[in-house]
Amino acid sequence: MVRLRVTQIRSKIGAKQNQRETLRSLGLKRIRDVVVKEDRPEIRGMIHTVAHLVQVEEVE
Repeated sequence: MVRLRVTQIRSKIGAKQNQRETLRSLGLKRIRDVVVKEDRPEIRGMIHTVAHLVQVEEVE
């Protein structure tokens, strides 16, 4: 199964409340935090919400 490496590249300061909560639920707390998640529709939707704050790479 494909996994996604999600890295926070921008600050959540100034972001909308739901975007801040989405970053937190992904497990990202600060800039340069990295999490690896399964490639599922729920995770893709969360990434879409905060696409301007994160960088996503596919990992095997």
